[in-house]
Amino acid sequence: MSTLDKLFEAARAIQANAYVPYSRFKVGAAILTSDGRVFVGCNVENAAYPVGSCAEAGAISAMIAGGADRIAAIVVMGDGEHLVTPCGGCRQRIREFAFPDTPIHVAGPEGIRKSFTLGELLPYSFGPDNLSL
Repeated sequence: MSTLDKLFEAARAIQANAYVPYSRFKVGAAILTSDGRVFVGCNVENAAYPVGSCAEAGAISAMIAGGADRIAAIVVMGDGEHLVTPCGGCRQRIREFAFPDTPIHVAGPEGIRKSFTLGELLPYSFGPDNLSL
């Protein structure tokens, strides 16, 4: 099984755990780190909508809690006919721990639907290097 297949399976498995009583729209994310580990996250809603969290944010938090700090690739899994790409906030969160050429794969139940680089999804981004002295 390829690394991308493993990421896809991890995103699909965690998607089932999403807590989405309001939208009923489950999203799962799986991150591959530069040292080869995989971290997952799912969206978690809250009755006060602004305090929910995205799948990508959960996976990034798990990655940081696990002691890793670099995203090598990510798979975002969502249902429906349209691509479920990371929201704007998550694109910026991913940017904090990834490079412009980091692959972001968008998946549905049938498999990978489209692949992008972070630079394609968030061109001319503001990131840690802007704050370097």
